[in-house]
This record gives sequence, structure tokens and C-alpha cells, in this order.
Amino acid sequence: MKYYIISGEVEGEVVDSKILPYCSLDKKADKKTLGELEQEFLQALQAFYFEKKAIMSNEEFDNLKEELMWEGSSVVMLSPDEQKLLEASMAYASGNPIMTDVEFDELKLKLKQEGSDIVQEGPRCSLRSRKVYSDLTVDYLRMFLLNVPAAVVSLTLFFFLDDITGFELTFLMELPEPFSFIFTWFAALPLIFWLAKAITDVIVKDFLILKGPCPNCGTENTSFFGTILSISSGGTTNTLKCSNCGTPLEYDRKSRLITLPEPGQA
Repeated sequence: MKYYIISGEVEGEVVDSKILPYCSLDKKADKKTLGELEQEFLQALQAFYFEKKAIMSNEEFDNLKEELMWEGSSVVMLSPDEQKLLEASMAYASGNPIMTDVEFDELKLKLKQEGSDIVQEGPRCSLRSRKVYSDLTVDYLRMFLLNVPAAVVSLTLFFFLDDITGFELTFLMELPEPFSFIFTWFAALPLIFWLAKAITDVIVKDFLILKGPCPNCGTENTSFFGTILSISSGGTTNTLKCSNCGTPLEYDRKSRLITLPEPGQA
């Protein structure tokens, strides 16, 4: 931002370099793209945490972070593991890896299991393994719906118990505060939740529902892992055909990947 000061015959120009880009009124001023700002932010983190040196002052770093937050960047809101993964990716691209391939894969898998969005890359191919694959994510909606029948049964049993006891449970839930609150939230609801979980565990054990795009056509497909009434779905890997193009897909629960089988195995 520039200020022009005119006093008699003296005309000067004052340039304030501390003004953040989003506060600048000078539209012609050079402004870095969001990607460039994010790269500077990650470079500063990498230098500080891995090289033990600062490439910018604390004030400059705070200004950069504030600018990214103003621009709506998700980089500044990342968890420590997510930041570490991005830093490792950038370091590898620059020819100075900061972790081994095994460590990188383990960190990436950990973030996948935690549901991080930054590791979801979509269909792609790997030059190292010569395979085409895409990432899997947990289908929380279907996981929730799988628990609904047991929850309905639990509520039915709760109200049946209330009926045969002469509505004693209803009486307890209608006690003056805080007794009704304590009974409802610390006795009734935990009991219903525990009963629903117990019923679900009897029927379905160690279940997980994963979804992901087909590496061939991009259509989303879903696969179930677990045991239903002692009948296993097949262990840690499932093989099914894409609902759109019919391509055989191999779902891996452990690595959270959909892989196209090799030509000789298709």
C-alpha cells in the first residue's frame, strides 16, 4: 500500500511492506497465488521442524498463516501428521526425502484409516508397482444404517420392559431435574446403546464398509468386510465387478486401496 504525502514543495512516497495482501488497496500490486503461499508455508514448516532453521521471522510466518486463513486454505488447519505428509511429499519432489518409502506409506495408511481427505487422490497408476488403483474411504452412512435395526429392537425391548413394570421407567424419566436428566443420559440411553451394540455384534462381527471410485471408469462401488452369522466375507480382500463397466476390482481392507488385477489375472 502506498501513501502520497504532499507538504508544500515536498512530495514523498511511503511504502508499507507490512500490509497483508488481503488488506492492500493497490490492485496492481503483485500478489502470489494461493498455491505459492501454501508452498511457502510448508517450506517454512519443513525448515523449522526438520532442518532446525528459520527461513522467515515469526512475524512473517504469522502474517503468512493469517493470509492463508483469510483465503480459506486448508493447509493451516491440518493435523501434525497431515502436515508431515505434505512436507515429506514436497521434500521427495525436490530430491531431498525426509523419510523412507516405508515410513511414508505407513503414515499415509494411518491418515487413510483416520479418514483424512488429503490422502484421497482418486484413480491413478503407480510407476513403482505398475498397478492402477484408487483410494477407499469408509461409508459411514451404510455403517450407520447397519446399526439401525438393532437400535429399533433395543428401543422396543426398552418400552416393553417399561410396560411390564407398570411404566416405572417412564416415571423415572419424568422425575424433577436433575434426576430425570441423570437417569435418561447416564442410565437409559447407555443401556439402549449397549443393547443395540450387543445385538449387532452377535449378527455382524468386525464389519467395515468401504467405498471408492473404479480405477477404470470412476464409478463409485461399495464392498462389505466382516462376518455375518459366522459367514465371513473373505478376509482382508474382496473381489467384485464394477457396477458400471464390469471391470474386476480387488478391494484391500488393510491398505484401503482398490486395485485392478494384472492382465494375466483378470
